[in-house]
Amino acid sequence: MATCLRLPTCGAPRLPRASPGRGLCPRADCSVPAARPAPGRAWLRGYAGGPGGLSAALLRTDGFVGGRWLPASATFPVHDPASGANLGMVADCGVSEARAAVRAAYEAFCRWKGVSAKERSSLLRKWYDLMIRNKDDLAKIITAENGKPLKEAQGEILYSAFFLEWFSEEARRIYGDIISVPAKDKRALVLKQPVGVAAIITPWNFPSAMITRKVGAALAAGCTVVVKPAEDTPFSALALAELANQAGIPPGVYNVVPCSRRKAKEVGEALCTDPLVSKVSFTGSTATGKILLHHAADSVKRVSMELGGHAAFIVFDSANVDHAVAGAMASKFRNSGQTCVCSNRFLVQRGIHDSFVKKFAEAMKTHLHVGNGFEERTTQGPLINEKAVEKVEKHVSDAVSKGATIVTGGKRHQLGKNFFEPTLLSNVTQDMLCSHEETFGPLAPVIKFDTEEEAVAIANAADVGLAGYFYSQDPAQIWRVAEQLEVGMVGVNEGLISTVECPFGGVKQSGLGREGSKYGIDEYLELKYVCLGGL
Repeated sequence: MATCLRLPTCGAPRLPRASPGRGLCPRADCSVPAARPAPGRAWLRGYAGGPGGLSAALLRTDGFVGGRWLPASATFPVHDPASGANLGMVADCGVSEARAAVRAAYEAFCRWKGVSAKERSSLLRKWYDLMIRNKDDLAKIITAENGKPLKEAQGEILYSAFFLEWFSEEARRIYGDIISVPAKDKRALVLKQPVGVAAIITPWNFPSAMITRKVGAALAAGCTVVVKPAEDTPFSALALAELANQAGIPPGVYNVVPCSRRKAKEVGEALCTDPLVSKVSFTGSTATGKILLHHAADSVKRVSMELGGHAAFIVFDSANVDHAVAGAMASKFRNSGQTCVCSNRFLVQRGIHDSFVKKFAEAMKTHLHVGNGFEERTTQGPLINEKAVEKVEKHVSDAVSKGATIVTGGKRHQLGKNFFEPTLLSNVTQDMLCSHEETFGPLAPVIKFDTEEEAVAIANAADVGLAGYFYSQDPAQIWRVAEQLEVGMVGVNEGLISTVECPFGGVKQSGLGREGSKYGIDEYLELKYVCLGGL
């Protein structure tokens, strides 16, 4: 758990402060140094200018450190994955900016931890209210930088805002304990206290919700944060910074350091190894999570990891086929298959297999429409970049070369280099790449099985275990399979399982800890035992 030291100032010139919010004021001896522009360069503009109907008031391009918009000496472009258009040039923060952000967060923590739970709750609630007020503009930013259909983006903003609402309420429910001990002259107390500065590293597929799910809990607990958003989607994190500032979140409590892919490794390492950081929370690939865990281990930091998944979707003979198809559509094709909990393998029992595949193909052809996310009819936007398309292409090609059959789709879409047709494969076997690698795209491979034991064994063969789904109308089977699946979350006769009230997280190599729910705030709290003697 972090303790606070008095840090000297560096005497560096300061950037103009963002519009002042209510709450705590920075101390005279806790100022955060601003980076100077390189010789011959002017300060970068803080606004991207609102291209394509996006809100100029929310489309910020600088980092946000200590309540100030912080330019960097370099910038990097952010592109619309649907059209390839340049949405704006964003400050390319490096190690020095990351360390300045950590220092600002640490200095703010010395004061934020002492703010009453009621006041923290009130500020989070104001931030939530501003998100709801600006929900349409925030959704457009997501669609522009991520590509997902606007309706899905609107859903994400509501989901994102609900985490702030939820944790604004949980802030006032952080309870300790009184423990009965044998000695009559002693009393034992357990306190819950914030861990300190949290480094928050988030992915591109849910560029708003993955931030608020972590930050809401951290701020409610009394922690401060430094957010490093994905290089593909920094605008959502910066828009949240603008609204946090408007809500009166004190300077240094919420900081954002965007950076390019070229600098991501060094910035991530700086955040995970900085001695002023007490907690690291990451959502992303298992491979990257292992690297960050290694960095965090050197100073034994608290970590939360929400890593890769390889969800099995099992359909037993007793299932209602129509309901199973509807669940498969919802689970597989949200965000064009680019979610960590989306179904990656469809295991269908022999007696119901042909009917399921036929109806699944019909539903895909009828209800899935590929297009630009801003077009009303679109249900499937682009993948995030061409590398993602190449992986889907590789999985399809490998499966077909080993005997799989393309039922529908199977190739790049004519709309552009980042689009791929929603694809259904049958006759899939376990030796194919799509059976043991997470595709992260609109590919649905179907594997036929005979017995319940076989299905559970196939599902549990993965070294990850985030989510799993199955459809059955046999009550005994439902209990057996739900208990046997080696995952952190199970959907029974349901394809959409995420909600702010329930714990999100996995087992095995899918991560550590839980987010959301009443358990999520515990990731940012330390237990302290206090023994009172001589009574």
